Amino acid sequence: MAYLLQQLLNALPVASLYACLAFGYALAFGVTRRPDIAFGAFIAFAGQICLLFFDYGWSRLYLILPAALALGLAAGLLYAMLAGAWVARHVVQPLSRQSPYAIIVASLAVMILLSEGARLALETRSLWLPPLGQDVFALGAVEGTSLRLTHLQVLHVAAMLAVLALGQVILSTSRVGRLWQAVSQDPLAARLCGVAVDRVFVLSLMAATAIAAVGGLSATVLYGTMDFGAGLVFGLKVVLVAAVGGYSRPLRSAAGGAAVGFAETLWSAYGPMIWRDAVLLSGLVVLLVMTRRERIIP
Repeated sequence: MAYLLQQLLNALPVASLYACLAFGYALAFGVTRRPDIAFGAFIAFAGQICLLFFDYGWSRLYLILPAALALGLAAGLLYAMLAGAWVARHVVQPLSRQSPYAIIVASLAVMILLSEGARLALETRSLWLPPLGQDVFALGAVEGTSLRLTHLQVLHVAAMLAVLALGQVILSTSRVGRLWQAVSQDPLAARLCGVAVDRVFVLSLMAATAIAAVGGLSATVLYGTMDFGAGLVFGLKVVLVAAVGGYSRPLRSAAGGAAVGFAETLWSAYGPMIWRDAVLLSGLVVLLVMTRRERIIP
């Protein structure tokens, strides 16, 4: 029992990360209505830029650790937002008017561009942050075994939940949230009612990019690095993870993401690690195929 409870606690950082990312992805999917693996590229891009600027601040500018980390986090968020704004305005929005299915192909091109750009900037090096927040926070004891999380894990979970709470409050109580719901349900009707659909479209994609960047930065600090291939892995995972809860409601997508996070951690605890991603992705595909509902249009 103690081992199971500890694994459930270990699942909290992953589950909160997946929930936050699924929430952000649902914001983008609500206006594009097309799968977009470029979302995962922004997650990895923000983390890699953070590592690049942290290394520059630490090795070249000789900043103290908090200052170098702050420089990396600020640069990662800024670069991701600039890239997200450019992609939203000059790639996704024009394609959504001409050929919405081209967004799928364009997302692959964006992912390759961001991944390769970060790889070249880092000179194909794997940079690591020093261990941070490794002090243990004891949550109790079961069967003589202490249940623990590190301070950094607790901070990561709190940050992800704060992003989720803020996003849900904005969607459910603000004018911006009502406009997003109108555009996601019927963009033509929203346009006829005087809604600036193009502006809502771009702002939705930028909000999704901001959540992806925050999630990527938090994951980078938590795990110490961000791999070059993480963009594709995150992209595929988030597309499938968000679908578990449904794309129509971001909070349900977040709940589905949290469920997948717990399942992934429990598989790591009780099953062979080498098959984790293969089993997870295959299981998600099977689940989505079995629960898919086709809408018949006469």
